[in-house]
Amino acid sequence: MRLRVALRCLLAAGLIALGLGCGEPAGEDPSDDLPFGVEATRLGADADAQPPLEGPSLLLQGDGVPLDTAFHAHAAQVADQPLDVVVLAASFPSGESTTPECDRLVDLRRVHSCETITIPDPRGANVDRVAETMQQAEIVYFAGGDQCNYVDWRGRTVHTAVIDVFEQGGGVGGGSAGLAIQGDVAYDGCTGSVRSDEALADPYDERIHFTDDYFDWLVLDRVITDSHFRARDRMGRLIAFVARQIKATDADAFSGLGVNEGAAVVIDSAGRGTVYGGRAYLVHGDHPPETVEPDTPLTYSDVQIVRLLRGTTYDLAERPLDRAHARSVEAGSLSTNPYRPPGPESK
Repeated sequence: MRLRVALRCLLAAGLIALGLGCGEPAGEDPSDDLPFGVEATRLGADADAQPPLEGPSLLLQGDGVPLDTAFHAHAAQVADQPLDVVVLAASFPSGESTTPECDRLVDLRRVHSCETITIPDPRGANVDRVAETMQQAEIVYFAGGDQCNYVDWRGRTVHTAVIDVFEQGGGVGGGSAGLAIQGDVAYDGCTGSVRSDEALADPYDERIHFTDDYFDWLVLDRVITDSHFRARDRMGRLIAFVARQIKATDADAFSGLGVNEGAAVVIDSAGRGTVYGGRAYLVHGDHPPETVEPDTPLTYSDVQIVRLLRGTTYDLAERPLDRAHARSVEAGSLSTNPYRPPGPESK
């Protein structure tokens, strides 16, 4: 697994043409010769950290760059020493920096190095040298963007390398689009983006498209994830997604996990998820919807919603409902505010 320094030396002949050699200072960009427009930039230490792994761990960020507190907890579940991080992106960011996640993460004491690898063409996800670099990392984080680009990587060497990192006890996660692909089934956005009112009016709207089994994380079995949750009012569409999955899979129950902007959920190997920075919501369907048909508004009674406040730890394996409040959808309309439980906790 941990052959980065040796690989860099074996590739030295190619790097010399770029004015680089084995063991050059971190921060140089040796990626000009990577095919299909792939770019890689490493910040921090150049040598591989190689800490013993104690995970796996998942980091689900509601938007973009991970919170410092959440990432610290995520890294602590993976190793008790500084570790190497790879940030994967399928498109270049709109800001001035091409490495916004690493710019922030590299200053954390638990981060030994942070390398951003941008793969704008799905063929780049089959480049062995990129996969080999990733396999030296202890944490892989998917940046935001368009999740449809990520699902195009399924079965390619980079996708396989991410799974290997997790199975070896490392950490995986993502923000926004990078969060959307982590669930048991992913709302992939490949046919467009749907709003809550549209999804409730027709749960089979052509803009609702799923990719199954992109990852198979046991702690997210029968869970679909969504991001930017409260800010973009995505509760209705997540309920529609859950209704669709119960019908499609004939499962006894299915859940959705929505994470607010500025919030993150860190999940340990036992399925315990702790919320950082803001709020998250578990949407749980434990019975089939009354009406979920094409071109027909959704009717779904007594959907269970658990509001997870900052600092809350929740068992995603068992999914207790003792703190849940029920909300119903009748002919495409929610009965009342789904984000607030009744009583004094509603503030």
